Amino acid sequence: MLRIQNLQKSFGSKQVLFAVDFEAKSGQILGLIGKNGAGKTTIFHSILRFLDYTGTITFDGQEIVQETYRRIGYLPEERSLMPKLTVYEQVRYLANLKGVSSAAVKEKLPVWMERLQVKGKLTDKIKSLSKGNQQKIQLIITLLHEPDLIILDEPFSGLDPVNTELLKQVIFEEKERGATIIFSDHVMTNVEELCDTVVMIRDGEVVVNGPVQEVRNQYGRTRLFISSGLSQAELEALPHVTKVSFTKRGIWRLVLDDEAAGAELFDLLTKGQYIATFDQQAPTIDEIFRLESGVEV
Repeated sequence: MLRIQNLQKSFGSKQVLFAVDFEAKSGQILGLIGKNGAGKTTIFHSILRFLDYTGTITFDGQEIVQETYRRIGYLPEERSLMPKLTVYEQVRYLANLKGVSSAAVKEKLPVWMERLQVKGKLTDKIKSLSKGNQQKIQLIITLLHEPDLIILDEPFSGLDPVNTELLKQVIFEEKERGATIIFSDHVMTNVEELCDTVVMIRDGEVVVNGPVQEVRNQYGRTRLFISSGLSQAELEALPHVTKVSFTKRGIWRLVLDDEAAGAELFDLLTKGQYIATFDQQAPTIDEIFRLESGVEV
């Protein structure tokens, strides 16, 4: 388990992290979200001891030191492969630094390339691969040594939908293996689909922290999706309805000022008759992200 307590960081006179506290458990996935510049990468770099900081960061109850790096896999937002090396040379070099022998690399690398459907050979130069396949090679480097702590900074950036789903499956498999996984993403649907818990950073402070469904429920079940023959104006005139929009799914989305109004609205809209859709939900993680960022939803 990764535990961060009272993490604070300043660059000169500018403080960028303020008393950050959260935990990422073994066998679980934590999503670290926030706008650009919120402090996510600074948190990652603090975990990895790339930066000095005040506060406490431990993994499995111990401070992170040089020896701990062999238990960590880190995929940075900025990819950093050496273009003139072959795939095998690149992976072997970095895997050796994590204590993986060259013989083990020869055995494991073809399996991982098949698993991630890399289009290329071990003898291909890194520069000859597409950007997507280079990203897969960097992911292999991150995971080849079977790390106990996996940090993924924008792992889906630049991937098409097929390869995004492929990577999601790998992340789920690493979770099943028991790894502690923490990743950042700006696509909140990925966060909601993958994560057990979510932490949102705003201006260096934690503003949201908890299991995904519990976080959603804290904001109330104030989103109502319905099928109805009423006009938008008629729906807007209903009690406790503050906003009405028509979704791409062909149903209406109503925002309520009180989740308790759901029962009253059900009676008003159905009048004892069948209605194809009446679905009352809490805001999505995407909506919460925008709400906490000051954007009207």
